[in-house]
Amino acid sequence: MKSRYVLLVFLLVGAAAIAQSTIHEALQVDATDAPRNILHAVVTIPVSTGPATLVYPKWIPGNHRPTGPINNVMDLHIRGNGQEINWQRDLEDMYAVHLQVPAGINAVEVSFDTVTYNGTRSLASGKVLDLLWNQVVFYPQGFSSDNVLVTASLRLPEGWKFGTALDLADVTRSSQYTAFQEVSLTRLVDSPLIAGAIYRQIQLSAPGETPVHVIDMVGESDAAIQITDKDVASYKQLVAEAGKLFGARHYGKYHFLYTLSDQTNHHGLEHHESSDNGSGEETFSDEAAHNLEADLLPHEFTHSWNGKYRRPKGLATANYQEPMHGDLLWVYEGLTDYLGDILAARVGLRSPEQFRENAAYTAAMLDHRAGRSWRPLQDTATSVQMVFGGQSEWANWRRSADYYPEGFLLWLEIDTMIRNQTREQKSLNDFCRSFFGGESGPPKIVPYTFDDVVAALNQVAPYDWAAHLRERLDSKSPHAPLGGMEKGGWKLVYSSEKNTTMQAAEKTGDSLDLSFSLGMIVAKDGTLRDVIHGSPAYAAGLGPGMKLLGVNGRKWSKETIRAALRAAVNNRQPLALMAENADYYNVYQVDYHGGEQYPHLVRDEKQPDVLGQIIQPMAAR
Repeated sequence: MKSRYVLLVFLLVGAAAIAQSTIHEALQVDATDAPRNILHAVVTIPVSTGPATLVYPKWIPGNHRPTGPINNVMDLHIRGNGQEINWQRDLEDMYAVHLQVPAGINAVEVSFDTVTYNGTRSLASGKVLDLLWNQVVFYPQGFSSDNVLVTASLRLPEGWKFGTALDLADVTRSSQYTAFQEVSLTRLVDSPLIAGAIYRQIQLSAPGETPVHVIDMVGESDAAIQITDKDVASYKQLVAEAGKLFGARHYGKYHFLYTLSDQTNHHGLEHHESSDNGSGEETFSDEAAHNLEADLLPHEFTHSWNGKYRRPKGLATANYQEPMHGDLLWVYEGLTDYLGDILAARVGLRSPEQFRENAAYTAAMLDHRAGRSWRPLQDTATSVQMVFGGQSEWANWRRSADYYPEGFLLWLEIDTMIRNQTREQKSLNDFCRSFFGGESGPPKIVPYTFDDVVAALNQVAPYDWAAHLRERLDSKSPHAPLGGMEKGGWKLVYSSEKNTTMQAAEKTGDSLDLSFSLGMIVAKDGTLRDVIHGSPAYAAGLGPGMKLLGVNGRKWSKETIRAALRAAVNNRQPLALMAENADYYNVYQVDYHGGEQYPHLVRDEKQPDVLGQIIQPMAAR
């Protein structure tokens, strides 16, 4: 992993029959209030007399953790024959509600509202809506999501259009509502919908070609969804490259859902037949934003094979209440992170230079990760429900979802090792084709284990992959595994020349990253977002949450601190950084004289340029 609302329906049956039963429900969602972040839902549910328990999805696929936003569900009512039926929340499981269905009632009406604001950004605005069905669903406790069949219909604000992988029903039930074909709850949750007043669809497949691939775009303005011919050609090439890489497609059609908005959440979430993507309004018009988001669609598209079709056994749960186990996320997300970056370069969304600058930043960031000395990579995956989306303060010392970026380094090393051992006869491309390929067909899940990954690697190039992987996953070395860089013919170096990935992030964001010099990240207002444990800034007594006010007696600014760094190279005086710490002010003496430092890759002419070979296209252009 370089958000969505409405509601659902559920039939209530006796607990003894739940596991074997299939139930049919009708869901009606009114999204005309989406511009003010409210969605209304009404569900009619056949019921049986007696006790029943409904549950709200807790463990969300793609999030790998219990992120179901049940606190956004409001005004929940359950009625039968016009009579209000009381419900009670479970004393321990906040995602479950209990009710008693009175005699004589053979159907209940479930209604509730949900809000789309998550405290920082919304999933809707006056122009767009990103609808995730799991955020509006209750279903009978104990049911497999495959056995809950749902017929959904949706009403949008007047004039809005939508994109989704769901198929329309043959019969229109209402002029105000769009009806979709009945699907399982599994497929419904796996098929998000985006909508907006400004909509565009781009065909990526040639006429008559199957499966069909399209980009559905909604934006805050007409300018936001203007995409260049070059980018369209790159996304068409992405479809071809992925087909060549994996050798099969596990979907009947594919929709890249893309929301371009500065008002809503920026995200990427994978699904079998679509991906739900969001980025800023200037993604296609601003070079810096384009560079940073270049791997978004390649990453999420790769997940159709790695994560949806082939899925770690611990993440292939029967419903949304069963806890997920994230110990193999270094494959699910880590390998996808590697392939997303590779594909972005292969199809021209990033230039080779941009690819290398991004790789250099990834390597340097992880090589300066203070938390490596106590938390191994494996634990960042195992503890995903704690570390993902954690606080920025002390993030470097704490470690976060490092299975993403360090997965890039881990799988790059494996790729170079396979190429070296087989004398360029095989590569990680062969592993991807054998492990994630198989036969084309409709969506399905084929779970895997650690041993399955090892066995598949051994089929490509015999080696003690189990020992190699465990060494990388369980290591507490203070340095990142840079073997792939070195075997790939490149060296990580630092200079005062700005790294283009970091420069793009600084331009589009609101912070200054001095991780590789002073060892700190400074927000636009001077707040220290993080300080690297053991860095010059840390040694001077600075810490996250403090606010930088001055540099060598002058008011703090990006220009001021950069000028001070340059001046300190030629003198022995420490930098005097004045900072506010709660109600106190202090001047911290930072004894550092190395100037600005930014990471880059330089060629090692003693080695072949394997990295350059890896990003060469596989499919004909």
